[in-house]
Formats: sequence, C-alpha cells, structure tokens
Amino acid sequence: MLAFFSSIGLSADFPRLKQGGIPLVIFLVIVSIFILVQNGVGVGLAMLLGIDPLVGLIIGSITLTGGHGTGATWATVFAEKHGLAGAMEMAMASATFGLVAGGLVGGPLARRLINKMKITPSKHNVKVESVEAKYADDTFEDADNVRLITATSTIETMALFAACLAFSSVMVKVFPDSGLPQFVWALGFGVVLRNVLTLVFKFDMFDRAIEVFGNASLSLFLAIALMSIKLWELADLAGSMLPILIAQTIVMVLYAYFVTFRVMGSNYDAAILAAGHSGFGLGATATATAVANMQSVTETFGPSHKAFLIIPLVGAFFVDVVNLGVITAFMNYLTS
Repeated sequence: MLAFFSSIGLSADFPRLKQGGIPLVIFLVIVSIFILVQNGVGVGLAMLLGIDPLVGLIIGSITLTGGHGTGATWATVFAEKHGLAGAMEMAMASATFGLVAGGLVGGPLARRLINKMKITPSKHNVKVESVEAKYADDTFEDADNVRLITATSTIETMALFAACLAFSSVMVKVFPDSGLPQFVWALGFGVVLRNVLTLVFKFDMFDRAIEVFGNASLSLFLAIALMSIKLWELADLAGSMLPILIAQTIVMVLYAYFVTFRVMGSNYDAAILAAGHSGFGLGATATATAVANMQSVTETFGPSHKAFLIIPLVGAFFVDVVNLGVITAFMNYLTS
C-alpha cells in the first residue's frame, strides 16, 4: 500500500502542467468541486438514512474517486481509530460498484453529447495545437513506441520506492502526533523527490516502470485485503449502501453532462473529457476506466488529443492530492 502511494507521488511531474495549459487547470477545478459534491452527497444521504456519516464518506470520494487502494487505506484508519465495523468490506464493495458503473456510463454519455452536436462517425477532424502535438506520444493514444523496462531501470525505480518508504517510516516516528498516516508522508516525499531529480539533476524518470511497480504493489495489497474481508458483515448495511451508490452514479452523470461538458467548451473535446471524468469520478483515479471510456468513443468519432492529454495528467496524480485534502477535512469535521 505504501509503495502504491509512493508511485502516485513519483508520478507528479509539475512541469507537465504547462503541457495542458489553462484547460488542464480548469478541468482540475471542475474535478475538485465534484469531489466536494461527491462527499456531500455521501455524508448527507448517510445522515438521512440514519447510519454513521463515515459510511457516507467511504461511499464518496474515498472509494469512487479514490478506488480500491484509497478505500482500503482509509477503511483501515476508520476501523482502527474510529471503530467503524465492516469498513474494509464497505470500501471494497463500493469501489467495485464504482468501477463497473464508471465503465458503463461514460461511453453512452459522450455519445449522447456528440449526437446533440450532430458529429458524424469518423469524419471529425481535430485541430492539434502545437504543444499538444509535441507531447501527443506521452498520452494513451500512442502506445507503439514503448521504452522497455530493463534491469537498470528496475533497480533505479526500486531505489526511488525505497527512499519514499524509508522517509515515511522515519517521519511517522519523528512526528507521531501529526495525525498524518504514513502513506501521506510516502506520497509527499515522492512528489518532492520526483521534481528535485528531474528539475535539478535532470534525471530521466521512467514513468511506466513506476506505474508498473505501483500497480503490482496495489494488486498484492488488495489480494491480501480481499482475503480477509467478511462480506456477511455488510448484511445490515447493504440496503443503505445501494441507494447511496445509485445516487452517486446519477449525480456523476448529471455533473459531467451539465457542468464538465459546458465549462470545458461544449465541443467534441469537452464531450470526451466528460466521458473521461465519469470514468475516474466513479471508477477510481487510475486512468484505465477513464481512458477506456474515451477510446470507446474516439474509435468511432475520431481522436481528441486534448482529452487524452488532460485526463491522464489529472487522473493519474493531481486529483489524488485534492482528494486526500478533502477526505482529511471531512473526516476531521465528522469526528471532531
């Protein structure tokens, strides 16, 4: 779990903000506002249904925007520090629901928006701006030219992870009263280490190796967590969880349709961005669901270089930082 959050920090290349420009910043603001809405819906409905507000927080951005990894991490915190029974089971169930829902709603949503604009399949021509064209091969549109993970890059990547884990372990012991979980220290140091190495020492960071090791670590952590869950503990909460999850799905679709699409320009790129937003807004910050949603549309209607640039940058890291801050603020308010 610590290695996974270290990989998120090590993926935070701040100079890439310049690649996305103003549209990236606007999209990040849109996503950040939705995280607040998502938690507000979850906590509000939990209170209306007479269950612990922390349950609503779990069925909010913790699992829907955060995914299985973030859900399992905070579930442990809620169970150990706040005595929330069945937290891990709820987190896994909610994250799985979101993953499925996110994959189902994005494509139809984008097609609905595109049909309103009367764009015909395969005839949409995208104007590629110079900056976006320059970095087009950094997106998920061009996967043919792949840098191989060698023994040298493996050792370098493992050293970066080791540094993050060592730092987080030391800081937890040095500042035991800070209230920050160890994974926050690991993520934060990963951010600093990444940008110092690339900007100051001009180190060539291998993002794909970091992603592979991070995902492998997450898979192992989830396998261990899933083997220990007790699904029967969800019996009393299943009836309350489902209405909240359905409501969250509806809110995501409406937000992407009326807010994301319109604020991002009400054009073809905006429709693809709306599909991507619904992908990682429900199906976790890992960009797989978001990219799959976008690809299902662009294969028919043509490419969207702007969307394939912005979604991976926002979904792979920046939204994690925002989500962490929002979750912490909500948790402190609910437990104060």
